[in-house]
Amino acid sequence: MTATRTTVHARKAPPGPGKGKVLGAPRRLHVRLGRSWAATSALAVLVAFVLVGLAAPLLAPHDPNAQELGSRLLPPLSPEHLLGTDVLGRDVLSRLLHGSQVSLVVGFTAVVASVVIGVTVGLISGYLGGAVDSLFMRVVDAWLAFPFLLLAIAIVAILGPGLRNVVLALIVTGWVVYARLIRGEALSLREREYVLSARGLGASHVSVMVRHILPNVLAPVLVIATLELGVVIVMEASLSFLGLGADASQASWGSMLADGRAYITSAWWLATLPGLAIFAVVLAVNVFGDALRDVLDPRSRRRARRVMEDLA
Repeated sequence: MTATRTTVHARKAPPGPGKGKVLGAPRRLHVRLGRSWAATSALAVLVAFVLVGLAAPLLAPHDPNAQELGSRLLPPLSPEHLLGTDVLGRDVLSRLLHGSQVSLVVGFTAVVASVVIGVTVGLISGYLGGAVDSLFMRVVDAWLAFPFLLLAIAIVAILGPGLRNVVLALIVTGWVVYARLIRGEALSLREREYVLSARGLGASHVSVMVRHILPNVLAPVLVIATLELGVVIVMEASLSFLGLGADASQASWGSMLADGRAYITSAWWLATLPGLAIFAVVLAVNVFGDALRDVLDPRSRRRARRVMEDLA
């Protein structure tokens, strides 16, 4: 299982503070969702994913680790096990529900922490420029030279398996995406008139970055964070598939895939169902991320339309 990082391209921010663009986004997003059944369906899947992850202990009909060797490899639609059981007699539905909780916690924790670190580094680097910018960007360039999944595997292999180390590895590999994006935005924004005016009036560097630059970079950050959530979920599943993620006491979609690969022909549901869960959530994240990008950056949609017209 592999994951591909989102490619980001810095765009010029509009003149003046950009708070209105972000604050007006919910209304435009509502209109956009009303026009697109795909975006509406994606949002419904994501809401269901979050709710199921939060309520997994209440929704699961069985203990996800309870073994019933007399009920091994029961097929789906069995009387007491709706989605069947695995090779140890554990309820597949319960393990899927608890696996969604693992993906939810790991995904959102890693993305939020990566955003905080990446935005901070990018703001400082792009706003201050000079030697600080050169130092930070050389570190980012060195980080980007490593394949993200291989770097995450190396980190977890050194620290040992476990969700805490998985989250740490995903943060270490993920913050550079936001740092590169925000640095490009800050470089263009620091020369705008309202930024220069604030500096001329004696505003501190921190005040200028927080009050005048940060609001203008929230829109692309939200888009990239949404798309990166899918990447993080795939990477967590990949690490668990390799035995470097959640331990045996925690159900994970990746570990369920690993357990079911030996029974793909005789017990297809063991690998197929967690694979479909990963596919559905990641597809929903990408579709909703595209809709969010169209709302917060309409110019990207027009550019894509022109490219398609040129190709036609």
